[in-house]
Amino acid sequence: MFHLFQSLSRFHISVSNLHLCKLCGASCFTLIVRVLCQCILLCFLCLVMSPCFPFCCYSLVYDCQRLWGAFEQAYVNKDPCNIPVQAYDPLIAAAPFKPQCNKMMFWSKTKVVVHGFTEKRKDCFVTLEDTVLGYALNGLTWCGKKGSNGTFTTACPRNCENNPVDSFWIRASAAYADVACGDVTAMLSGSTTTPFDPTSTFAKVEVTRFKAPKVRSLNVVMVIQKNAKSNCKNASLQKLKKALHTGITYSCKDVSRIQECGSKPQIACKTCW
Repeated sequence: MFHLFQSLSRFHISVSNLHLCKLCGASCFTLIVRVLCQCILLCFLCLVMSPCFPFCCYSLVYDCQRLWGAFEQAYVNKDPCNIPVQAYDPLIAAAPFKPQCNKMMFWSKTKVVVHGFTEKRKDCFVTLEDTVLGYALNGLTWCGKKGSNGTFTTACPRNCENNPVDSFWIRASAAYADVACGDVTAMLSGSTTTPFDPTSTFAKVEVTRFKAPKVRSLNVVMVIQKNAKSNCKNASLQKLKKALHTGITYSCKDVSRIQECGSKPQIACKTCW
């Protein structure tokens, strides 16, 4: 329940009526949304809270039924270990990412740090997980089963390559990278010996989609914490430079004051590092 209210607050959604009801013999929630409904989030959460409850939101932005249908068609009544990345094409088409030039942040092995930063400094950078789809599904698990029209949130396999959750994030990562523009930033970890990991989503999916002249530069922020194992001189970063499309400039800076910059909004974004 806390995640639901947190989500509503995050997107500045005004809820005019929230009450318990009895339906299909189960307790469930009726959500009447007045202003904006980031509906895939609400519909997914409503389904999780009460599978018997029908569509629970009205949107002034999205066609909720079309969006929810695009999401469900990817995995419902299918083998949860055989969901290709392309299964989410209709969902991405229904809720495309909008370019946010000079503010798009990518990351690898810095999940806690980067989201702690963007949570406090939304004026500076936006990650995939700060977008509508990314935030709605971040941290959630879902799958379908062959022969069933239901959505399941438990006993979903994650150890097979083409599972619903991993396939979604790969597809979403590709789509987010496709709209990257201007000066792009990537936050990498100095706590690992290979900050640019060739097996990571950042390396395999995102970097290869940065195209000049739409993308002018890639600025790497190397997060240096106590007992750091690498810095901007790490050999793996040479592979990153070579992977960039011709015409994209590269820079890297070792940064140890991420938390300070995040907690002090008076520090201008461009002077954080």
